Amino acid sequence: MDANDQKGREGRAAGAAVDGTASPAVETEPRRLHLEERGGAVVLLSGGLDSATVLAIARARGTDCYALTVDYGQRHHAELAAARRTALYLGASAHRVLEVDLRAFGGSALTSSMPVPHPDSPEEIGRSIPSTYVPARNTILLSLALAWAEVLEVNDIYIGANSRDYSGYPDCRREYLEAFERLANLATKASIEGKREFRIHAPILDLDKAQIIAKGMELGVNFSLTHSCYDPTPEGHACGICDACILRRQGFQQAGVDDPTVYAGDD
Repeated sequence: MDANDQKGREGRAAGAAVDGTASPAVETEPRRLHLEERGGAVVLLSGGLDSATVLAIARARGTDCYALTVDYGQRHHAELAAARRTALYLGASAHRVLEVDLRAFGGSALTSSMPVPHPDSPEEIGRSIPSTYVPARNTILLSLALAWAEVLEVNDIYIGANSRDYSGYPDCRREYLEAFERLANLATKASIEGKREFRIHAPILDLDKAQIIAKGMELGVNFSLTHSCYDPTPEGHACGICDACILRRQGFQQAGVDDPTVYAGDD
């Protein structure tokens, strides 16, 4: 590969939009025909409603989906069970649960004994980065997804990142995801040899929670199979007062959809 070819490919990778559509500047360039296009994608599946909707979006596009769930030492395993149920229900071609224990580092209410914050209102969410932020989590998850995508010889990676109803996490922003896409096309054997151009898809990035729920309902997501709570009760009921529960409950209300979640204290 000569220098001009390399420079051109890196430019196209940098210009690709996070949702998988090309920017106007990139659309004017023909795709490199020798790139090997495969019909599959790796989908990061946490067990929550966001990633379930993203899996449904990818499946609706006719994509063979390889769901990847990471057991990173989160304080409860309810979401891992939810991910297994969702992958089966939505027809993922394969589902892997990979263990990477981030409790060795701690630094988060989800990977240590640090208390989970309970905001007083939805307006408080996102004002600062909360203690539920897991250091470098999405970078770790996307790196694992990238490794599997390279082995599977597929070009696409889907993630349920959301920049509107998120809790202030810096790794849920568009500029972060665009930067990771550029990294993916600089750091892999498959991209450097010109075999493929990796794309990061975040199709719900700019949707609010109500819009995500409406999209999931349209695509047949069974939200009763999903789990969002950061601090469930010993019985497995959602606490109803953590960031994730507040946003989930509000989203169902605004979407006009019955919330199937069992919250602590509900009759």
